[in-house]
Amino acid sequence: MLLYLLCQFMLVAKSNYIRKLILDTKESDVSRINLSDIPGGPEMFEKAAKFCYGVNFEITVHNVAALRCAAEYLQMTDKYCDNNLASRTEDFLAQVALTSLSGALVVLKSCENLLPLAHDLNIIQRCVDIAGAKACVEANFPSRSPPNWWTEELTILDVAFFERIIVAMKARGAKALTIASAIITYTERSLRDLVRDHSGNNTRLMEPEDSDMRMHQRELLESIVTLLPAEKAAFPINFLCCLLRTAIFLRAASSCKNELEKRISAILEHVTVDDLLVLSFTYDGERLFDLESVRRIISGFMEKEKSVAVFKGGDFGDVCTTAMQRVAKTVDAYLGEIATFGDLSISKFNGIAILVPKGARKADDDLYRAVDIYLKVRSLNIYIYMYMSINMIILITPNIVINQHILC
Repeated sequence: MLLYLLCQFMLVAKSNYIRKLILDTKESDVSRINLSDIPGGPEMFEKAAKFCYGVNFEITVHNVAALRCAAEYLQMTDKYCDNNLASRTEDFLAQVALTSLSGALVVLKSCENLLPLAHDLNIIQRCVDIAGAKACVEANFPSRSPPNWWTEELTILDVAFFERIIVAMKARGAKALTIASAIITYTERSLRDLVRDHSGNNTRLMEPEDSDMRMHQRELLESIVTLLPAEKAAFPINFLCCLLRTAIFLRAASSCKNELEKRISAILEHVTVDDLLVLSFTYDGERLFDLESVRRIISGFMEKEKSVAVFKGGDFGDVCTTAMQRVAKTVDAYLGEIATFGDLSISKFNGIAILVPKGARKADDDLYRAVDIYLKVRSLNIYIYMYMSINMIILITPNIVINQHILC
């Protein structure tokens, strides 16, 4: 606890709060006043006291919100003294702090520790409105280089205030790609170790599942996913795959994972083998996830294509669109990559392989290669290998199915 030796007469001249404390006390001589709960703490009280004494100090974008809240707490308004601290801070907000995007964001950031008073004084909403408007302007007419500098500015905020900025931008008609750009930058900065670092060398990834850090990351990710604009193609598929891998790792809510799976399914024709591998492996690259997300994503894409084929009056079994061919080729190449891992069961290998319809494969070379790798890695003897290979050839049309009983 800090103690300040001050003259009460200098304080009561501008602070109605202190005036009432002194008037209402039953003690004949008030020698001590407890102001431990003042917004901004001792530093803001010290500046307020300097203001009462007429001592100069600097109002900045970093302290103006705290000073405004302290002024309200101490009742240092023009109602009790002309040109009091409240009006001085209001002037600074209007004429300096809230005239730029950077200033509005710094003030908003400082409000994180000033709730609920900063909300009641409408400081937060003013910051959000101005920051949202100026971010939209910067997105359309960049004032500096690089053009997306403003997305970096948003990353100083906690996710609750970031969400309010995004909502404000959407209300102003910001394009989906603009919103996506802000969300990508924010996610890569706030979940850097999970979304951007795929090396598995970061010790933070070793945190227990129920650690405070893990829970915070999980909540953060789930909040970010709720902000994604409705347009499915607004985000690169690699980014969505990284998000989903993070959701799997953090054991995020099913609704979060389902949303990401649906988004990836919608644009699966743009997926690469590397994207699918991001989804498949743990961060250390040593183990496979259960691959259920991969299976659901591919299945969702096939269902979409089936619906389109039926709508057009065609037979899904004979579908051979460009998108389908591209996905089929990627899936087969992907199976070849994961076939080397011993913990990949036959059922999971089959479960993915049979999702691709017969009409989607122009050639089966990649699938043959995947099966060949799968069998060789498991060191099957030559007779079983030949027998299995024959079965593969027979069963490759319409789809390949590895009979688990053959291996028994």
